[in-house]
Amino acid sequence: MSHPLPSARTTEASETDASETGASETVNPETGGGGRRARVRRAVRTVSRPEPWKRGKLLVASALLLGLLMLLHAEIPNRWSGNLGSLVETLLPWFGVCVPVLLAAALWRRSASALVALLLPVLVWLNLFGGLLEDKARPGGDLTVAEQNVNAGNPDPARTARDLAASGATVLALVELTPQSAPLYEKGLAGTYPYRTVQGTVGLWSKLPLSDTQQIDIVDYGPLAATKAADRKAAANRALRTTVATDHGPLTVYVAHLGSVRLMPRGGYWTVSRNIGAQALGRAIAADPSRRVVLLGDLNGTTDDRALAALTAQLHSTQATAGDGFGFTWPAQFPVVRIDQILVRGVTPKSSRVLPADGSDHLPVAAAISW
Repeated sequence: MSHPLPSARTTEASETDASETGASETVNPETGGGGRRARVRRAVRTVSRPEPWKRGKLLVASALLLGLLMLLHAEIPNRWSGNLGSLVETLLPWFGVCVPVLLAAALWRRSASALVALLLPVLVWLNLFGGLLEDKARPGGDLTVAEQNVNAGNPDPARTARDLAASGATVLALVELTPQSAPLYEKGLAGTYPYRTVQGTVGLWSKLPLSDTQQIDIVDYGPLAATKAADRKAAANRALRTTVATDHGPLTVYVAHLGSVRLMPRGGYWTVSRNIGAQALGRAIAADPSRRVVLLGDLNGTTDDRALAALTAQLHSTQATAGDGFGFTWPAQFPVVRIDQILVRGVTPKSSRVLPADGSDHLPVAAAISW
C-alpha cells in the first residue's frame, strides 16, 4: 500500500515543533553539540522572556548596594558615625563573601536582573583586591626583616623565641613585651641576635649593629605630653627608632605598637589612641631624612583604613608589593585581618610572607628586601 508523502507545509510545521522542543534534535554522540545548542536556545528563550527580569528586586538592590559600598567606601563618614568608615575599610576584603551568597540566591530565584547587577560588586572587588590573589614574590633579597606581637599573656615565651630565632630574619621586631617576658626573649634570642634594644613594650633584635636608638612618643603626644614624668613615659613607650648598619649602608628601622581599637555597643568603633599614635608616628617618619626606612609593627589597622593615611601615604606595604594573598595575621587561630605590617620606603621588597603560629595570638610576618 502506498502512503501519501507529507506536504511541504506539514514538514515545515514538524521541523518547527522539533526546533521548539528540542525533541528531534540530532545529537552527535562524540561531541554532544546538538544537545548543547538546544540548551543554549532554551536559555536564550528563558532570559528573553520578561519574567526573569522582574524577579528578585530585593536581590538586585542588595547587589547594587554591595557594589556601591565597596566602590564608595572612602565616602562613608567617620566623624559622626562611630568611625563606621574605618570599620568598613578594616573588613573591606570580606565583603566579597557576599557575592557567592547573592549569586546562589539569584540562581535559585532565576533572576536575570540580579545576575547582571552582581557584575558591579564583582568588578569593584577585583579592582580593589584582585592584585593580591597572585604571588608577586621574587627570589633574592639583601636581608630579611620580621615582626610579631608576641602577646603580653603568651603562656610560652621561650617557644615563641625559639621559633622566631629559627625564622632566618636578620632584623626582628617584637611588640607587647612586658617586664616579665622581656628577659625571657632576651635570653632566648641572644644566641642568634647579638644586638638588641628594648624600649618600654617594644624591642628590636638584630644580627647587625644598631646605633642612634631613641624612643618615639606615640602615647603621650600633644600639649599635655610635657606634663608627664619621663619614667612614666618610658614604661609605657610603644615605639622606637634605630639605625641598622648593613653592607649597603644604614637602614632606619621604626618599631611601633599603635593603640588598641574597640568595637563598643554604644560608642561604635573606638580608635582614638590608635589614630593619635598613627599621626605622631607619621610626623616622625615624615621628618626623618633617611633614604631607606622600614616600619615594623602592630598598627591595629589595615592599610585600607584611612586612619593610617599618615603612614601609608609615605610607605608602601611589602605584602601588597611582593606577597601572596592577603597575609592576614590576627587572630592567629583564624586570621581575618592583617594588622601586623611591614611598610617600607627606599628599598625594594622581594618577598613577603606570614610565618607559622608560635604561641602568640598574632602571626609573625617577614619580608625580604633589597637595595
